[in-house]
Parts: sequence; structure tokens; C-alpha cells
Amino acid sequence: MNYSEQKIRQKQRNLTSNNKKILNRIQVSFVFLGILILITALLIFFFGVIGMAKGLCDSTPEIRSLDLMPEGYATTIYDAEHNQIQTLMGSDANREYVSLSDIPECVQHAFIAIEDARFYEHYGVDMKGILRAVYSGISEDTGFTQGASTITQQLLKNQVFGGGNETTFFTKLSRKIKEQYLAVQLENEMDKDQILEYYLNTINLGQNTLGVQTASKRYFNKDVSQVTISEAAVLASIAQNPTEYNPISEPQNNSDRRKIVLKYMLEQKYISEEEYEDALGEDVYSQIENVNQKKSTVKDSVNSYYVDAVIDSVLEDLKQKLGYTETQAYNAIYRGGLKIYTCQDRQLQKICDDVINDDANYPVGTKSYLSYHLSIQKPDGTVNEYTENDIKNYYEQSGKEISLYFDQEKQAKKYIRKFRQAMLLTDGEVQEEQIHLIKQPQASFVLMEQSTGKVTAIVGGRGDKTANRTFNRATASLRQPGSTFKIVSTYLPALDSCGMTLGSVQDDAPYQYPGTKTQVNNWGNQGYQGLTTLRDGIVNSMNIVTVKTFAEVTPQTGFDYLQNLRFTTLVEERENEEGEVFTDIQLPTALGGLTDGVTNLELTSAYASIANGGKYNKPIFYTTVVDHEGNVLLENEEESTRVMKESTAWLLTSAMEEVVTRGTGQAVALNNSGIALAGKTGTTSNNSDYWFEGYTPYYTAGIWTGYDSELSQKDGDYHKKMWKKIMDRVHQVKNCKKSKFQKPSDIVSCMICTKCGNLAVEGLCDEALGGSTVRTEYFAKGSEPTGKCNCHVKYKVCRASGQLATVSCPDSQCYYQVYLKKEEVSETKDTPYIVPERLSQNCEIHG
Repeated sequence: MNYSEQKIRQKQRNLTSNNKKILNRIQVSFVFLGILILITALLIFFFGVIGMAKGLCDSTPEIRSLDLMPEGYATTIYDAEHNQIQTLMGSDANREYVSLSDIPECVQHAFIAIEDARFYEHYGVDMKGILRAVYSGISEDTGFTQGASTITQQLLKNQVFGGGNETTFFTKLSRKIKEQYLAVQLENEMDKDQILEYYLNTINLGQNTLGVQTASKRYFNKDVSQVTISEAAVLASIAQNPTEYNPISEPQNNSDRRKIVLKYMLEQKYISEEEYEDALGEDVYSQIENVNQKKSTVKDSVNSYYVDAVIDSVLEDLKQKLGYTETQAYNAIYRGGLKIYTCQDRQLQKICDDVINDDANYPVGTKSYLSYHLSIQKPDGTVNEYTENDIKNYYEQSGKEISLYFDQEKQAKKYIRKFRQAMLLTDGEVQEEQIHLIKQPQASFVLMEQSTGKVTAIVGGRGDKTANRTFNRATASLRQPGSTFKIVSTYLPALDSCGMTLGSVQDDAPYQYPGTKTQVNNWGNQGYQGLTTLRDGIVNSMNIVTVKTFAEVTPQTGFDYLQNLRFTTLVEERENEEGEVFTDIQLPTALGGLTDGVTNLELTSAYASIANGGKYNKPIFYTTVVDHEGNVLLENEEESTRVMKESTAWLLTSAMEEVVTRGTGQAVALNNSGIALAGKTGTTSNNSDYWFEGYTPYYTAGIWTGYDSELSQKDGDYHKKMWKKIMDRVHQVKNCKKSKFQKPSDIVSCMICTKCGNLAVEGLCDEALGGSTVRTEYFAKGSEPTGKCNCHVKYKVCRASGQLATVSCPDSQCYYQVYLKKEEVSETKDTPYIVPERLSQNCEIHG
């Protein structure tokens, strides 16, 4: 350091410098000003938030005026003519109120553990719980399994704020502030037990159940007071998302979340380690499956299949279009006092119901499937559930194989009686027993207006419908579509964008799927047809022609077209636990060989797109939903999308008209021949499924028949006859006039040779050995052939030698013959007409 006198004086001068002092003062002033501005901004923000929160709190209803008990209005459903067809009363049919004293602690603790761990510690709002949920969701693999809202808040959200269906961040934030404010007030007015009791009686637990009592009966067929720890965890697992964690439709999802619930119950000391292990080991899902198989007794309140489909459609649209949660949507339908105006034509619906349910329309000698449910209560209060599968297993263990298909109910009761006695040997009392014979084969039917997409009638099954929202074979059953799929998977893209026409030719000859040894077989025993146009491939439902065409189209292009037709059940790629990969982007898709299958509704709507000139209309079951106050809640506007050229749709229709007049669908021809009709048949392997998808200028309809267990069928025409009966009556009662399919202006025609697809040559194609191969074919303008036939050759033959005639052969011994020029790899119906080897040499007799 320099401590010289000169240096010290210099430092003193610097300190006393005026410029330096001014600079220091300015710096201090800026710092002070910045701090002042920051403090002011924070105060403004703080008091602003306080003011906004106070304003929102002041606008909330008085806590004493709130009634948190369940309440609501009945929803009314109307047909297309606005006639009432059904009333939905959720509070009467789907909730059974129970006091907290009747709800076992294990149920209470299961919900508290997963939904609100600090329920008995907080005062309505749990800040520690919110922070814990956020941290857990970010840091753990389980995601946000711990809810941020308390049970008190959830109760208020569902009962006061309509479930929380806000569409903007601000409105959601406003509701949250009000909700938390009321939660604190509510806990000052109401004890914890009362809050929990209301909550457990209002929560949506899936399968049309509200509250733990109804859910317990639905899933376990027991009073909630008898629920075990494992079953309680199942119920609590549903609460977060009743669709995703439904133990019937999504048992694996529910099982995974159930393990989390049990883990939390153990960690929060609601159960012991031993109880935890016992609960994990309980096979609760087999019991749920058994209970689900039972059939309820017929009641006046049972909905039709059509009403069930309407409910499903409105429920989905409330969630997708308005952002409702599952609970909100369900409450709106069953408690919201809605008016739902449907597309159902009751006159047409009755026609469909009458024909599908007339046993005389089905093959003689068919049997019915036994559906059975037995509930036995043991002396200790436990209840054992049994189904028809238990009967079958019981006899198999005794060394006797039995079928669950019976001609008469008394035959089934013979087996049931012995089984019931065996189950009662260890004491017990029969609580409930239900015996139903489900008619087989089953059927489904869909009737649509292709011009609007309105579904005017559906039948989801044959026989008595015994419960609401049961299995609907028209909208939910996934079946292999067979040859009906050829049109939409193969011939649609082939004509629309792949450069092929109805006159294009494939060789119907022995063929294996490329890269495999799997043979593609045609139906029937007609042998190989040889060179065949796509039109004939459609008319005669020829598998080899279809697969070869699909190979040229490419499976990816075909899959893309199917996606455009809104098939939602196709598999792009799926890998199972064994590492097997499944996909519908493959050649078997051409013939309807799918991973899962399709529904009748989606297949019929695809055909409706063809009937509608290439425009897809989303199938709709309702037009308008009006809320209790008269406001339009949902409006099902027509969603029309062009999915193919108009010319493509007409050409496919032209080919399918011939399916009915000379092909595989002749049995469906209408009595009124003046009404144009087109369609396609479909049959799957072993005759497990029979289909016919067809349309007129007025309606499109699809029928499916088959055994639920996919047994083989014999009579291959009965479903076509039912389709015909329905459509004859439909067009008769609607006074439909004679009408043809409208031909677009860009359709042209020309005479072609059906063995090569080129322009026919007079004196050649019409004189071909085996008969004329000339036909009038239709094309989209610009796609018609320009070249002449190149597959037929006319030879002058000497009768004496059978060889080529020369100038030396007498004219009296010569004749002309038109042969087919083709390289034959295997014998087909073309073989006798191919140029013979002897014509490769000149006549040796007169030569």
C-alpha cells in the first residue's frame, strides 16, 4: 500500500470532488426510486388481488341458502315428430341415499386417502395438500393421482357450481376462489361427517351410478355396508374418471389405481400391513365380471336400443363440445331437465323391431344361449355370485361336457337345479336367481337417411331388452365385416385415385399373399375364372381379384381411405405383451380380415357416403338438446365431407346394382323394382357373420346376423330376406316413388373387351371362343380406354390338320377362330380358349 503524504491528499481531493458527490447522489436516488416503484407495484397487485377476491367472495351465495342434497329435473326424449318417447329420471333410478353410519369406514377411508388425505385436518381448503399434489405430480411416475381439491370443494363444485364446466381460465379461477371461500364457510356451518356423507352420495361412479350405495350394488351386488377393503378401493378408484377407471370396461386401469388407493390407505394408517396384503390378493374383478353378466328383470323404464344410443351420443358431445366432465355430463342428462329431440322415426323403428324380432325369419332349429345369475348368502353374511360359466365349469369338473345353448328353458333348468343344490350343500340362502335364454343367432340393424346422416332406426339385438344401456350390437359390437369391406377398402380407392376402372382386369388364378404360403381362396366351388374385370370382381365377390387390386392400391392407401370414412376401430399398429404386432395396414384388410372388427353403425355410414354421391355425413341420433331454461345446449348440425369423387360413388353404385340383379345379393331385390337398389353381401370364415349393406335413393341400411359366440351358421340367405322385408315396408309406408340413382355429367361409356379392358374390336371380341367378351362399361370422363383389344387373335384354321391354314388349304376346309392370347400359369376357365400349341405350326397335310 502507498501511504505517502501526496497519495493521501489525492484521495481526500477525490472524496470532496463535487462531480463525484453528484454522481453518488444520482445513483442513490435511482436505487431508492426503483425500490419505491417495486413496493408500490407490489402493493397495487396485492390490494388488487385482495379486492378482486373480496368482490368474488361477496358475489357468492350465502352458505345458509345452499341445499347440498341431491336434486334435479327429469329429462325428456322426443322422436323426430316431437312425440315423447322416454323420460330419464336419474335421481329415482340411479341413486340410493345412505347415511354415513351405514357406510363402512373402509369406504370412507378409501375415498379420503386418494381424494383428500388431510380431510380431517384442514378447514375446507388444504394449501399443504395442493403443494403436495403438485410436487407429487411433477416428481413421481404415478402422475397427478392426488387431487388438489378437497372433498369439501368437490362437493361444492358438483352441487353448487354445476361440476365446474368453465371454458376460460378467468372463469375457472373465479369459480375456484368462490369454491374455496364457500368451503371454509361450509366447514364452519357443517361438520365433517355431514360433508362426507353428502359427497359419498353424490359422486359419479360410472355405469349410471351416483353414490356408493348404487355403485356397490351395481359392481358387487351387495349393500355398501358389506363392502370389503379391496372393493372399497375399487369404488374410490373410479371417482377421478368414471370412464377411464370403470372396473367393467377398463378393469386394468381400475386395478392399477386400486393399488395406489390401497398404498395410500396403508401409508395413512387406515389399514394394517396384513389387511393391505389381503386386499391386494382378493380377486375382486372376477366377482365384478360375474355380477355384470346377470340380467335385470324387464321393467317399464327400460330404454330402447335407440334411446341408449341417444344417451351415449349426448353424453359424448357434452364432454367433447362443451368440455363437461363425466359427472357433469351425466348430471345434465339425468338431472338437468333437458329436452332431447332425436332423429327416430317411430313408424320405421317399429318395422325394424317387428322383422328382427320375428322368430319365423330365422333358420329352424336354432338354439338359445343360457344367461344365468345366482346369488347365495352364507350364514356369515357373505354373498357368493354364480353365472352360467360356473354351471359349465361345474359339470366339466364332474367329467361331463355341456353346451350353454338350449332348445327350451326346461332343458336348461334341469342342469340349473342340480348346480343350485350343489352350491347350497354348504348352507346358505338363495338371495336372487335369474334365468334368461338369449335367442341365437343374434342380429343388428341400422337405418339411415344418407342425405342428412340421420339415423332413423336401429335394432341392437334380438329378443327382450332387460336393462338400460346394455350391450348394443348395432353401435358397440365389433365383428369382422367380410366381403362388405371390399368396396370401401379396395374398390373405392382403386377407382378414386389409383388409375383403375371397372373395366380394369385381374387374373383370377391361384394366388398366395406375397411373401407367404397362405393361399387366397374364392368363395364357393366355381373354380378360377381367369381374366376378370373389377366390375365382375365386385358382382361375384371374388377374393383373389380383390386382393390383387388391393396390392396395387397398397394397404396404406386403403387404410387412409378407411380413416376418411371415420372407421374408429381400425388398428394402425398395436403390440401385445408377448411382443406380437398387429395392424390393419395389410392385405387381408381387403377381405375384411381385421384385428378387432367394425360396428354396424360405422359400416352403414360408410356405405351411406357412397349413396350420398361421395359425401360423408356423420351419423346423428339427435338434432337439438335444450336445457331446463329453454336455451339450446347442443345443436347437431350436419357435418358433410367429400370423401370420394361423385363419379367414383356412381361407378361403385353401378357395380353394386348388379350385385342385386345378377350377383350374390339377388335375394334382397325389392318388390317395387322401380326403386333403384345397390348393395354388397358379406360373409366371414366359417359363416360366423352374415352381412348385407345396401341403399336406395332414399335410405341406407345394414344388417348383421350371427351368434354372439361366433358359432358357424348354415342358412346364408335369411338375413338378406329380413333386409328385403324391412326395406320393402319402409319404402311402402313412406310412399317412396320410383327413382334411379342420379348419374353425374362426367360419366361416359364405351364398348370394352372384358378380357383386357381395352376397346372391343368388332369381329374379334364379339366372336371370341367361349362367347362374346363385349360389354358396355362406364367410366369417369378421361379414364376411358383409348387402345383396342390386345388379348384376342383371329386365326384361319385348317379342319383337316387343326393347324394354321396355308394358301394350299382348300377354303372349304378352313374356318376362322378367335382365341385368347394369355400366358396361363394354372388352369382357369380361360384355359380352353387360349391359343393352342398346334397353331404355332402351318398345316402339315396341305403344306
